[in-house]
Amino acid sequence: MKSCKITVKKITTYPDLIAEYENPIEHTCDMKVNQTFITDGDKKPQGFCDSAWDSVYPFVKELCNGGGNFYDGWMKNPKSAMISCNDGFRPVSFLIEVIE
Repeated sequence: MKSCKITVKKITTYPDLIAEYENPIEHTCDMKVNQTFITDGDKKPQGFCDSAWDSVYPFVKELCNGGGNFYDGWMKNPKSAMISCNDGFRPVSFLIEVIE
């Protein structure tokens, strides 16, 4: 099994949606742009958000097991994927790449 590097590429916030729909919360995402995580595909990296892991895990697992080329050529690098977490108020975009 290969390893994958997960890099935080972008963090977006939608204040209008937060104001209209979200209940006030004290703690939100701890991710930082360019932060990286390494995984073997089975274990969530330490410090990685549980909810974000649910979003990226199927792609990480596939890449770590030698797969890729999602959706017939979606990514320029077939051994990578760009996946966002499922937070509709402050989505984080992650680049997942196989470590050769």
